[in-house]
Order: sequence, then structure tokens, then C-alpha cells
Amino acid sequence: MGYRIVHTDDVPVTDLSDIEEIPPDLDIRAVDEALEAENLKVKLWYFDPGEEIQYHAHAEQEELYYIVQGTFSLKVGESGEEEFVEAGPGTFYVAGPMTGHGHRNVGEEEGVILALGAPAVDDPGLDPHSLDE
Repeated sequence: MGYRIVHTDDVPVTDLSDIEEIPPDLDIRAVDEALEAENLKVKLWYFDPGEEIQYHAHAEQEELYYIVQGTFSLKVGESGEEEFVEAGPGTFYVAGPMTGHGHRNVGEEEGVILALGAPAVDDPGLDPHSLDE
């Protein structure tokens, strides 16, 4: 691949509410696609007040999150051992494979989170509560 450079404003915004197969109904910028990244998923997620990505886990993917803007309530940890943490801009958090995680914009303004996932595989969200069965 070599390298590619892209500015955020040049990455189109996708309204996920237009795609039935992909909840939640948020707006994203698929930075990985614009950069043609092969080994890393990179998304900017936009949250109105009260919007969230529900608590979920992935079988293979590790995800790193960085809060760019807004105040979020994070739900992290294995089923039955979840912690809730309030976090704002400048906060990083990571969830490894099979570790539950989710976040809700609890602020009064738009929230923005940068999400990085590796490996870059299709790894749909799993219910963390079903992993201990």
C-alpha cells in the first residue's frame, strides 16, 4: 500500500440509519476506507446527546477508542464484572477480544470518538453475557 494522506473533511459521512443491517443509527466517517488501510479499521463516530454503542464484544478484534469531543459513560469489562466510568476529551480506552465494552454520550453536545480496531476483519458484535455460558 505504501502510504496515503487524507483530511477528515474529505472522508464522507455515512448515516448508518440508512443501512438496515448495521445498528446503531449513528453517523460515521470510514477513515480506513479513505486511506485504503488493509490491517486496521479506523472510524470516527458521531453521537448526539443520549446516543450510544451498546455493550458488546468481539471474538477477534481489539479496539482502541479515543474521545475527541463530548462526555461519555463507558461500560467496560467482562459480563458480571462491568464498570461504568465517565470520561471526556483526551481519554483513551481499549477492549481486547471477548471483553465487553460500550459507550453513551451523556453530555449536552455532540460527541466524537475515534475507534481503531485490529485485525481488520469482519467481527460483528457479540453479547458479552452469552460468552460465559
